[in-house]
Amino acid sequence: MIIFIHGMFMTPTCWERWISFFKDKGVAGQAPPWPEHDKSVQELNTNVTANYALAHLTFLQLIAHYESLIAKLPEKPVLIGHSVGGLIVQVLVNKGLAKAGVAIDSAPPAGVKSYKLSFLKSNFHVVNPFVSAKKPYVMKLRKFRYAFANSMPREEQEEAYRTYVVPESIRVPRELQKKAVIDFEKAHAPLLLIAGSADHIIPSSLNRKNFKRYEGGGASSGGSVTEFKEFEDRSHTIIMQNGWEEVAEFVLEWVRKNGV
Repeated sequence: MIIFIHGMFMTPTCWERWISFFKDKGVAGQAPPWPEHDKSVQELNTNVTANYALAHLTFLQLIAHYESLIAKLPEKPVLIGHSVGGLIVQVLVNKGLAKAGVAIDSAPPAGVKSYKLSFLKSNFHVVNPFVSAKKPYVMKLRKFRYAFANSMPREEQEEAYRTYVVPESIRVPRELQKKAVIDFEKAHAPLLLIAGSADHIIPSSLNRKNFKRYEGGGASSGGSVTEFKEFEDRSHTIIMQNGWEEVAEFVLEWVRKNGV
């Protein structure tokens, strides 16, 4: 069983084509939504300021949510996550709750930092003290174009924004450098980290720093497998932009080798 985990500003809709792709190859998967993300994109973009529960969603609540889901399964799943979903995968793999894990454009865990301009610019709203965390944050199309979809054609950026983007709790990313703790020396299930070379919000260099914290990558921590793959010209929309099938095929083959 594959569990796909979406990231911030997204719903399980972002994984629909991947689930179909894996199913056609004989591998079953599902994408349970984050709390307060179980409605359509259109519904979530309606009456945003009244969604108190979404505004107060935290990273630790997300971890507890997926721990609860996994506890109900007959066996450990393979976890595939994108962005903050990728970081959730890293944490759950670290907790021994997965058969294998794939973290795509993973948000950085505690202690892993970047000072690259695109990262700072893309994430400025998170640290800006004038942005209130008392209501959901609405990402504008201009921000989406730069932070998420910079390597997509303009028309595809607009279509992706309409199709996938929802308001989000900025309490989630504000917790990461304190709450998203990974014991990098602990033995773990096979883990694959994927980066897009054109990603602005989670630069490839940041993904590499994340990977190298696992004792340099490769066979580490008592024989644990940690691998890294970079895809050229892919932005943060790597799982949905043109060419997503190449990424999905690579992940599927890696999963077959290491998890299913």
